[in-house]
Amino acid sequence: MSSVLTLESVPRPKKDKQAKQDITPDAVTPIGHVVKFADEPGGESRVVAHVERELPRGGIPAYLAARKTGTRSFVLWADPDRRARLATLVTTSAADGVATYQVLGAQGELIGTLVREKALSGKGLRTRWTVAQPGCPEAVGLKGRVFWWYVWWLLLPVQVAICVGSLLSGNGDAARGPRRIIWRAGQEVPLEFRSDDDEIHVLAPWVDWRLAAALTALIRTFDSWMGTPWDDKRQ
Repeated sequence: MSSVLTLESVPRPKKDKQAKQDITPDAVTPIGHVVKFADEPGGESRVVAHVERELPRGGIPAYLAARKTGTRSFVLWADPDRRARLATLVTTSAADGVATYQVLGAQGELIGTLVREKALSGKGLRTRWTVAQPGCPEAVGLKGRVFWWYVWWLLLPVQVAICVGSLLSGNGDAARGPRRIIWRAGQEVPLEFRSDDDEIHVLAPWVDWRLAAALTALIRTFDSWMGTPWDDKRQ
């Protein structure tokens, strides 16, 4: 049996004209995304973390400039009022398509390390994700399966035509490239990203759910198939 983590956006209530005028410069911006947890696939889910990017000294422009290299930074809050920090993801290095991230606990302790090696810039033709947790086996996952990538490239001319048609008509969408990721640690499969519903399935009891939650949010910062990634906002 596996638990399931998903990243979801929080609908913001519409404000009338008078409400907008009453907003002060010091008003706190509500957190726009949450991680939900279900004890089993298809089970009832509950919010376990509120996700917000953590901006550097230069604010949003500096964050957006740094993210082009693969840099990311965000916080998992226990509550929407930002009273308790569950975990923080920070970038320790990002260059040449390879980025390393640390997930830290509320007291700054290391929960785990995530490494993303972009396709053709790391150790292979597919994007490689490595998950390491102190005292646990290292898990490695590759984006998509070789067979489906082969099919994808064979159909690339068709996909280009569909994409152009979608842009001209304003409707439809080109088929996504293979996105499923299965992490393996020896003979064990501790994690799986299922692309149909953008879910992280935690299959091993030793995986820290905070690390899995951070991975759920991190993967979606590189997802360009569903519009603008959640952390690539100019406000």
